[in-house]
Amino acid sequence: MQPTEKVPVDTLVAQCDGHMVPITKSFSYFTAMPVEEVDLRRWLFDPIAAVPPKVGEVLPHLRFVLVPYLESPVVRSTRKSAAKSKSAASSPKGEMVTFRRPTAKRQLLAHYLSEADETFLFLAVKNQDLADYHYVFYNGLASLITQGLTEKQRVRFDALVREELVNETHGEVDEASWRLKEEVLRQGIDPKRNSKTLQDYLSQALVDTLTLYLHGLCCDIDIEAGPRQLASRPLRQRLVLLREILPPPKGIPLFPEEL
Repeated sequence: MQPTEKVPVDTLVAQCDGHMVPITKSFSYFTAMPVEEVDLRRWLFDPIAAVPPKVGEVLPHLRFVLVPYLESPVVRSTRKSAAKSKSAASSPKGEMVTFRRPTAKRQLLAHYLSEADETFLFLAVKNQDLADYHYVFYNGLASLITQGLTEKQRVRFDALVREELVNETHGEVDEASWRLKEEVLRQGIDPKRNSKTLQDYLSQALVDTLTLYLHGLCCDIDIEAGPRQLASRPLRQRLVLLREILPPPKGIPLFPEEL
C-alpha cells in the first residue's frame, strides 16, 4: 500500500492471500505496513499467547490483519458509549484501510470479514494506547467466538443470565449489555421466554463477559466500580463457566488468588 492509498478491506483480503504468516495451527497474520518485531509482540504474539487453546477449534481459520487505520463509509456516533464499545463489526461493504487518520466520526478500530472458510479480523494499530488496543483485540475476538460456540455452550451461559434476571440481579459487565438489559427490564420481558430483545441481550452479555475473561487472562485489569457494574458473585459465576468452556493456557490464572 502507498501512504496515500485507501483500500477496501475485501480488496486487501484478496491481496494478502498467500502471504499470511502462521502463528499457530489455526491463526495467522498479515501486516499492511512495516512493523517492528517489538510491536508484533505487543499487538499479536503476547495477546494470542493468553488465548485459550480451544479458541483455535472454534475459529480454525482466523487471520489477523494489522492496518494503520480503518475508515467507515458511514458517520458513526462519537458519544462516550459508542467510543467505549470498540468491538469489531461486520457491516455492509465500504470499510477502507487507510494510512491517514479518518475523522472521529468515521474511524473504526476493528472490523471482521468472512471469506469462504476463513475469517479476517482487521485491527487498526496506529496511535492506539496498548490497554485500549488489547480491549479492542479481545472484544473483536469475543464477538467471533460467540458466533462459533455450540448451542449447548451458549445455552449454559444464557441460563446463568436468565437466572440473574429472575433474581433481579443488578448491573452488567459493559455499556452495550447494560443498555440492552435496561431495555429487557423496561419491556418487562419474561426471562424464561424467548424474544428478539432478550436474545440480543443474552448475546451481548456473552460478548462482553467473554471480552473480560480473555482480557483478564492476558493482562492485569481493574473492573470499574459503579452503579452499573455487575456484582462480584454473579460475575465470578460467569467467568468460572467460561473457564470451563474455554480453559486458559496451562499456567495462566484467572483470579488473583490463583497467582
